[in-house]
Amino acid sequence: MQPQETPDVQYSRWNERNQDEVSVNTSNVEVSTWRRVHVLLCTGRIGIAMKVVAGLALFWIIFIIGYVTGYYVHKCKKA
Repeated sequence: MQPQETPDVQYSRWNERNQDEVSVNTSNVEVSTWRRVHVLLCTGRIGIAMKVVAGLALFWIIFIIGYVTGYYVHKCKKA
């Protein structure tokens, strides 16, 4: 198992200009495939479109299940 690399963050409160200073040193850590797919499909305009399509699909699936269930529940019994 390889160790996970985390970016180095250094915080210096006291410096010569009397200002807070934060420096972040990031290395080229390879992003996993799942993370790239998540960023592509769940953010931005594509993400909004995917959420709308998923919501509409879920609505129709629930509607069809309710319709079929209601049909069999309220079906007239033949005597």
